[in-house]
Amino acid sequence: MSLPDPGREAEAAAAIGFDLSECAQEPIHRLGRIQSHGTLLAVEADTGTVDTAALNTGCLLGIAAEELVGGPITRVLSPEQWAEALEIGAQHEAASLLLPLAIEVAGAPRMLDVTAHRQGPLLVLECEPRAAAAPHFARFYQGVRQALTRLRSSRTAAECYQEATHEIRALTGFDRVVAYRFDGENGPGEVVAEELTAGHEPWLGLWFPASDIPPQARRLYRDNWIRAIADVDDAGVGLHPPLRADSSLPLDLSNSVLRTVSGFHLEYLRNIGVKSSMSVSVLREGELWGLIACHGYDAVTIPPELRAACEFFGVAFSLQLAVIEEREQAEALTASRERLGRITSRVTSDLEDSLLAGDDALRTLLDADGAVLCRGGRSAISGISVPPALLETLRARAAGPAPGTVWSTDRLSEEPDRPDDLAESGPAGVLMVSLSRSGDFLAWFRRARPAARQWATDPSRPVQVGPRGERLTPRGSGAVFRAVVRGRSLPWTPTDRATAQELWRTLTGLVLRHEAELAALNEQLRITNSDLDSFAHAAAHDLKEPLRGISNAATFVIEDAAAELDATTVRRMLTMRRLVGRMDELLNSLLHFARLGRGGLHRTRVPLDRVLDSALDVAGERLAEAHVRVVRNDLPEVYADEDRLYEVLVNLLVNAAKYAADQGDRTVEVRVDMLRPPSGGHPQQAVVVRDNGIGIPSDQQHEVFELFRRLHGPGERGGGTGVGLAVVKRVVERHGGELWLDSEPGRGTAFFFTLGQEGG
Repeated sequence: MSLPDPGREAEAAAAIGFDLSECAQEPIHRLGRIQSHGTLLAVEADTGTVDTAALNTGCLLGIAAEELVGGPITRVLSPEQWAEALEIGAQHEAASLLLPLAIEVAGAPRMLDVTAHRQGPLLVLECEPRAAAAPHFARFYQGVRQALTRLRSSRTAAECYQEATHEIRALTGFDRVVAYRFDGENGPGEVVAEELTAGHEPWLGLWFPASDIPPQARRLYRDNWIRAIADVDDAGVGLHPPLRADSSLPLDLSNSVLRTVSGFHLEYLRNIGVKSSMSVSVLREGELWGLIACHGYDAVTIPPELRAACEFFGVAFSLQLAVIEEREQAEALTASRERLGRITSRVTSDLEDSLLAGDDALRTLLDADGAVLCRGGRSAISGISVPPALLETLRARAAGPAPGTVWSTDRLSEEPDRPDDLAESGPAGVLMVSLSRSGDFLAWFRRARPAARQWATDPSRPVQVGPRGERLTPRGSGAVFRAVVRGRSLPWTPTDRATAQELWRTLTGLVLRHEAELAALNEQLRITNSDLDSFAHAAAHDLKEPLRGISNAATFVIEDAAAELDATTVRRMLTMRRLVGRMDELLNSLLHFARLGRGGLHRTRVPLDRVLDSALDVAGERLAEAHVRVVRNDLPEVYADEDRLYEVLVNLLVNAAKYAADQGDRTVEVRVDMLRPPSGGHPQQAVVVRDNGIGIPSDQQHEVFELFRRLHGPGERGGGTGVGLAVVKRVVERHGGELWLDSEPGRGTAFFFTLGQEGG
């Protein structure tokens, strides 16, 4: 059989009449009952007044619950005992073991084991009769100490699981002890280790549906290291009063050791033939990793000392498991550092091209099918095709956390913000490390890898009809349901996440170093450009005076001595004067070009319509002479220096007049479109000036923006110095924008330019 998500979706699809949502929504911490082998008192810590009592206090403490509630706790405990309970209970939210206490019941001493914990303003005391021959904690301590010694010898996580189940069974004597590992916070559980008595069906390797342990139960397992059920057929004992006056709710028993459990869970245990049980939580970094579950086929009351020993073992096991996993992670990271070194050694200031070079080193670093680097609005992709919508989703997710944060999923199709266009052959899992708060990120992708699982029950039918109606499916029937999990990738390991973070740290150092080098080069370039601007301005200004003298001298010679000169000399003098005029024009253009680099921009929001009207006051006559018609619509505001933008439009409009077509309807259109610049990134507001003139050959298009570069002779197409488009390019670059063209001979030319980001 094949299931898309056997952990949750299949269970949600199970219909009949049994409502699993009732199980998931049941307030199991406020069931209002405790197990009957002990009793409970909730006492106001400040006043010592009994607030709530179990209905069996008469049997175990000698005073009925109705008499105790509202009275002082010193009717049961001596003032010294109450003070000791306050001192220990005040230090713990979870239940903690108190020394055995002796109280008077019907004139005879009775030994009790009392645990105490705070629950808001209340101190909750739970009393269990102590057997005369009850073993002392020291006996369990020796067993736990030896067990921990053996546990520390485990070299792998699998050995650690198995050793833990063996030691817990040796300590408790339960018939079956299994270690569950959960697949995600609310996912199904896999049996990864097991110890059991002969004659019972093994569960090792089986998966159990997520509905077996609903979310609110998992929260209690996370907050309480241990939970014991002495007898699944115990009817339990109610509380007096059933509802507390200040909340109209039953007493909160979240941290109670005697709290009874959900009827659903008791039904579940009965269905698998279990009479008693105990669970020890396994935590990883404060989250529930799994459980060590103990099952007995007879009713068994676990004494507090043994519970404390098992709790201590559970804490130590969680720590040891963390140590092993961290060691395995460190060893794997050490093995991957050679591959990391090969990648980072080739990184240059061009991060995109150098990091995702022609080989697949970046992908194989995490055994991935694809990788992508998104930085500054540009994306470089290697391997598997990634939908643009997914990149935008990841960019939005990366913009929130601090740089270096790693996020991963092996079930992308289950994410609430997933894009709708995920292809079956596309990514199923992603691991991403954020590079900046602006949304830059580096990510790896994995395709779906179908995985076979063996289930202890049909995950699509966790409820079946039995002799007593609908019941949670019995386990241990010998039936194994095989299902293929689809739509998921191989899971990302802690080593994968650590490797990604290590690469981020290395890249951060390299990028900072390259940025420092680039800043130094930019400063040198700024100084050089400033010197060149000053030189060009001074040179142009200083050269104009001698040129004016040469021009005047030539004019005087022609005027004063023309009759005495031969025709050849006169012609040469006229040529000299014409060339001096041409040089003066070039120097004027050079002065103007230099001033563009020396003055600052004064950028504001300006109506493009107004700037175009001003430009047409100058260029309109040239366009009319060339019979070029201006096409325009309503134009928006742009963020620019109005005077410099005016120069851009004048030059582009005059250019359209110079290079108008020789015949036909001659037009030049000015408009604004949202376009993606040649450098990539997001679409931006771009001004378009498009004519239908003679066009520019493709092999000459890269030359038109060069200073003093004309594609025609000085006397052709209206003349000029070849500075106009160079001015346009420099003004656009000063704005932080981009300039490009699209042209074809005989079909006209379109100039496109952006003006940078507002506020930039």
